[in-house]
Amino acid sequence: MTMTDADAQKRILNRLRRARGQLDAVIAAVENERPCREIVTQLSAVSSALDRAGFAIVSTAMKDCISDPDAALENDGITTEELEKLFLMLA
Repeated sequence: MTMTDADAQKRILNRLRRARGQLDAVIAAVENERPCREIVTQLSAVSSALDRAGFAIVSTAMKDCISDPDAALENDGITTEELEKLFLMLA
């Protein structure tokens, strides 16, 4: 793993941990019968954090694919067409 990959992984994991914390807040809000506005606001934050993590994952894979397509295909077994589909799934 290159330094760039390690940095990207760290950022992705931080986003996912943040989303997990926000999801815990949503669960607590529902359990404590908090107002709808508060619950939906927290859900929006979870969704946004997950989307950002997903885009970062696909973006990192795209960078790898562009910089060395043969190595990316060998390591992940993923093609540019599959990456495009993954990206569109998040859109």
